[in-house]
Amino acid sequence: MELTEGYDIEHLSSTQRIQHEPWPLDAIDPKKAKFPCCLVWTPLPVVSWLGPFIGHVGICREDGAVLDFSGSNFVSVDDFAFGAVARYLQLDRNQCCFPPNLYGHTCNLGYKHAEYGTALTWDDALQSSMRHFEHRTYNLFTCNCHSFVANCLNRLCYGGSMSWNMINVGALILFKGHWVDVRSILRSFLPFIFVVSVGIFMVGWPFLIGLLSFSLLLMGWFLLGTYLVKNLLEC
Repeated sequence: MELTEGYDIEHLSSTQRIQHEPWPLDAIDPKKAKFPCCLVWTPLPVVSWLGPFIGHVGICREDGAVLDFSGSNFVSVDDFAFGAVARYLQLDRNQCCFPPNLYGHTCNLGYKHAEYGTALTWDDALQSSMRHFEHRTYNLFTCNCHSFVANCLNRLCYGGSMSWNMINVGALILFKGHWVDVRSILRSFLPFIFVVSVGIFMVGWPFLIGLLSFSLLLMGWFLLGTYLVKNLLEC
């Protein structure tokens, strides 16, 4: 009996050690478009020309392949829509919760996390979110690429949180993301500078007022839908 109990304890300890010690990741390689366990961002045609803080986001598997919700019922794999990655942010797998059972949660949201959907590995969580979004209709204003990334982070319970949404996903990569290179910075801002210059030349300063109004209305919509109107932006 004692031998059995000793084996069970040792086996449990070994299992927990394996689950909480993920294997090393390959290095980030922008030339091969490999960004292991990263959030990635690229500017959108036309939309980013009016607001360079707006863009298309994706999340990467452990092998570096990019996954992004780029159309209705479709999650692209290793084919990032709208161009090469311009910004990236590598996430720490040790900040995720990978429970082997209902009693193995490392986060403080055990039941809620289990009800939402858990995973044993990083890639398993992303795969579950892919299956979910393969039955969702894409809409820029209510169910978009940011929604997909937020869903992945909630399944991972990243940072001990299940409150990931469009706003904080966008803010995370906007304020903490790293530029791939100088060319990526130019690709993101030159069209905006050109549009602003042409707008001021042809319309004058009222163009800037209109552009600012557009940005405020867009931000207001997402803030309203995320924090004030429940389920408006959930998909």
